[in-house]
Amino acid sequence: MKRVAIGSDHAGYEMKVFLVHELAHRGFEVTDLGTDSVESTDYPSFCISVGEVVARGDADWGIVLGGSGQGEQIAANKVRGVRAALCNDPHYARLARSHNDANVISIGARIVAPQFALDILDVWVGTPFDGGRHKRRIDLIAEYERPNR
Repeated sequence: MKRVAIGSDHAGYEMKVFLVHELAHRGFEVTDLGTDSVESTDYPSFCISVGEVVARGDADWGIVLGGSGQGEQIAANKVRGVRAALCNDPHYARLARSHNDANVISIGARIVAPQFALDILDVWVGTPFDGGRHKRRIDLIAEYERPNR
């Protein structure tokens, strides 16, 4: 069973509720890291929490949601070991997984309809990492992230 951590700000809250239900129905173990309402809040803490859970290995993947998904991706990427990708369509989701081995996906809830977000996630979870020349590039990023490099 795949483990997924999910977090959003107020703009992504309704999509998060929809995706938590759909992912659980599909057999994923989902950890919801907030927010818990549409009341205005700041996205960085939720996205960083998702990134930390993924980086620790307590989830296989992370999902961060907000208005555009852009700030959410940036915040999640501040966590060492996270490779978050903004994927507001299936093509980017496929490339993010196959070429970048992205472990966190960011989706803009004000850009993408909930059902389309589910379609994007289907591509995301169904796409394996290609490895090869792409692994070499991922290793270069990981080397840069190492403390005392």
